[in-house]
Formats: sequence, structure tokens, C-alpha cells
Amino acid sequence: MKSYNLLDEPWLPVRYADGQVKEVGLLQLFANADQISALAETAPPSLIALYRLLLAIVHRAFTRKFGTWTARDMARCYREGLPVDVIHEYLEHWRERFYVFHPEWPFMQVAALAEAEETRAKSKSWTQIALASSNGNAPVLFDHAVDTQATRLPVAQLMCQLLGFLQYTPGGLVKTIRDSDKAGALANTAAALPVGETLAQSLCLALHPAKPDSDADLPAWEKPQPNIATLRSEPTLVTGPNDRYTRLSRAVLLLPDDENGEAVSQLRFAAGLALADDEHTPDSMASYRAGSVGMVRLGFTEGRAVWRDLPTFLPDASGKHALPAAVLGYAYQVLRSLGEDSGWLSVMVLGLASDQAKLLRWRVERFALPQRLLAQEVVAEELREYLREGEELYGNFRKTASIMLAKAMPDPDHKDTRGRARTVLDNGPTAAAYFSTLESRLPQLLDLIADKQLDAADTHWRAARLAAAELAWATVCRQLGDSARALRARAQSEPFYLGLLKPLRPDTESQPEEPSHV
Repeated sequence: MKSYNLLDEPWLPVRYADGQVKEVGLLQLFANADQISALAETAPPSLIALYRLLLAIVHRAFTRKFGTWTARDMARCYREGLPVDVIHEYLEHWRERFYVFHPEWPFMQVAALAEAEETRAKSKSWTQIALASSNGNAPVLFDHAVDTQATRLPVAQLMCQLLGFLQYTPGGLVKTIRDSDKAGALANTAAALPVGETLAQSLCLALHPAKPDSDADLPAWEKPQPNIATLRSEPTLVTGPNDRYTRLSRAVLLLPDDENGEAVSQLRFAAGLALADDEHTPDSMASYRAGSVGMVRLGFTEGRAVWRDLPTFLPDASGKHALPAAVLGYAYQVLRSLGEDSGWLSVMVLGLASDQAKLLRWRVERFALPQRLLAQEVVAEELREYLREGEELYGNFRKTASIMLAKAMPDPDHKDTRGRARTVLDNGPTAAAYFSTLESRLPQLLDLIADKQLDAADTHWRAARLAAAELAWATVCRQLGDSARALRARAQSEPFYLGLLKPLRPDTESQPEEPSHV
């Protein structure tokens, strides 16, 4: 029996331009794409997974109808709207594959689990695919439900969670079909997505270009259903973005609680279609920065805002420092075709960080980039140097401040004392005070760099670093306290702090005063 078709059933949370939030089916979503400002999903892994699903649908609809297209064609769609009839025609053609519950073609699931010896008599709670839930020995992010007390979840919510899980599941033990499995396509990735004023514009900006062999890059619903032998096979390389955006990284089969199929409490679960690593075909939404050994994907680090890695999203002429997400290049080509390459591009960065199988944090950040920075490699290098100076100053400041804290502690010269002082500093508000001050000055810096006003940018950034260091020093001094030992430590350390600031002060302030003659 088949039920719950995602073309018609309301399951996608969207926010309309007037602020209303509703759930819609895929047909209505594309019909209203010019009136919808954005998807309204709140869990970052599910949010980016939904955008990737929509991009795969639009790409395949365009491929089926037009075969190929250019940035100029996407610019026209950006200006005039998506060809809704083309997308609807594609969805109707594959309607049978968009049923959540279907004996042969359950959407983004594996029907073979219903009959396979390894899975037919086994089921797990739906929390198995809920990244926010307590599952096994994974830490709790938000949901404090217990595995043994399964609840029922509406299918609409569970489908969003399933898509996010397939993209962000960490690698690790599975013990069904295979002992272990590789991670999802976006595991430990801070994915970048250019954002327009409407959902239609966002899809136009982020759509991957057509290629001569586009029919080789199929989404999951256009491929044959995996069988158990396929699930046991070795990891395979992606054929393109559509494959990566919809890869069944785990085999899942939802079990409806009733005949209407409106809720689920249990599911079948096994290893999926493992994704082989290939450094030559990076994810279109992943940015890479220089690591200790080669390039590494940009992810989320505790206490570190994404703007500090802003140069990672910009072109690098040398290829040594960064490899920006290709999706930002797609967006720039569309905007340039529109003649709008002098404005600002809004970028959303979102994802989930994990340590092996432990899920640590998820985050959504949004910032704006001058579009000129996306095309000017030399200017992007200037920004890279400015941000390096900001990091370098804090690194030197941190050494001075931690030594000061250690001097206020018993046995200040012991290495354990110095380590404890660094921990106290890092767990306190000092870094937040410093970098939040720099962040507040960042938009003006970007504007000056984009306009090639480098002298003004130098002056502005020196003043920004000076203000950030002064606030950080005041913060750490409050943390130090006012005991006799603390005051002595401050007096001993303050000359080193002032030495750090000397190059940042205006020339008139850095000159020693003339002695007065009485």
C-alpha cells in the first residue's frame, strides 16, 4: 500500500514574504517560490539538506527539458521567476517515486529492508535518524527523550530529519549489513549557501551548472532501488552534485503506525551506499582552508565564529590558502549576468560538527560579502592579510594575559600553573570581547577593501584592533581581581601589553612627549 505523497502533502516548512510560516508540498512550494522568502526549517542539518533536495529537483527538471543552460539563462530565471510548469512536469513524471510509504519505491529509503533477513524482524526508534536526539552513547543536543520510550512523530517532521541525517551522519559502527559505514556527504562541514530575497532567487544563485554528461548524475529517486548486495558493496565515488545531494548514506525504511501513514515511531536501519572520498570532486557547498597537512574542509569550532575564516570563501590566486565553495562562484556568475556585481551577496553558513560518532554542535550563521571580492583575487588576499593580523595580535595578547593570570596564582612559574592560567583565560569572556569588537568593524573593512581604499582600510583596521585589544585587556583585568598579588601581576605585565599596542596607535600618540622646561 502506498501513501503520503510529498508532492501534495504539506511537509516543507516555508516562510512567506509577509512573515507567515506554513507547511507546503513540493508542487505548492515551486508554484509559490517567488512569494516564499526562505525555508523555515530550524535544524541546520535538515535546512541545508532541504535546499540540496530542491536544487537536485530543479537541476533534473531543467536537464530533462532544456538539456543545458548558461548563467545568462539562470539570470533570467532570477529576474522573471522559475519556469514552474517545467518543474511541475518533472515532478509529475516521477510522482510514483515521491511516496513516503511505497512497497517498491519509498522516497529516500530502501524497500529491501522489509524482506532482508538482517532487518525484517528488527526495528529501531525514529530517534535513530534524529541528530538532535539522545541515541546510544551520543551526547544530547536538544531532545532528552529516552531510546526505550519511543514516541510517535508526524511524517512531515520525520522526513526533514531523515534528509538532514543522510547528509550529516558521522561515520562509525552500524553492525547491520556491514559492521561500519562512512559519513554522510556533509559530515563536519560548514556548508555555504548564497541567499536571495526569495526562495526562487536562492535556488537560481545556488544551482550547479549543466554538464554534457548531466544524465549520468542522477538523484536517488531516479536510480534503481538498492538491494542487499548493493548495500554490502564497496564505497563508490559520486557522479556529481545530484548524487551527492541525495546520497542514501544509510539504508532506512520508515514503518507507518497506522493505515493513514501520518506518524512513525519505528523504522528499519542498516548500512547504506557509502560515499568514497575523492579530493578531486569537492562538495559544491564546502570550502577548504590550508591545514597542517594539505587542505581541510571548513567546519564549526567551539568558540570560533565563521567570519574569522572569511577568506576561505574568497578566491585564492595561489591556491595555497583556500578553496572557496563552488556554489559562491555560481552565484557570482548569475549576478554578473544581471549586471549586479557591485552589490553585496548574502551567504548562509550552516551545519553540524562531530567528533567521530559524537555530535558536538550545530550552527547557522549569515553574513554579507561585497560581490567584487568574489572576483578580485588580489583584493581577497588583502582581506586575508588583515584577518591574519587580527589573529596574530590576539595570539600575542593571549600569551601576555595568561602569564599575568599565572603570576596571580600560587607557584606561578610551575608549568601546570601556566596551563591552568591559559585554561582560565580561554574559558572566560576575553576572546569573545576581542573578536566581537573586530566583528563589529568588519563590514566597513570589507567595503573599503572592495572599493580599493587600502590606506583607509589600514587606518580603520588598526583602530579596530586597538579597540579590541583595549576591551580584552579591561576584561581580563576584571577577571584577575584586585588582590595585592593580582595588582602586582598586572603591574609586571602591563608594559608588555602596551608594547603590543604601540604599533597600532596613531603616530602622534606613539611619539614620546617633549620634556617640559620649568
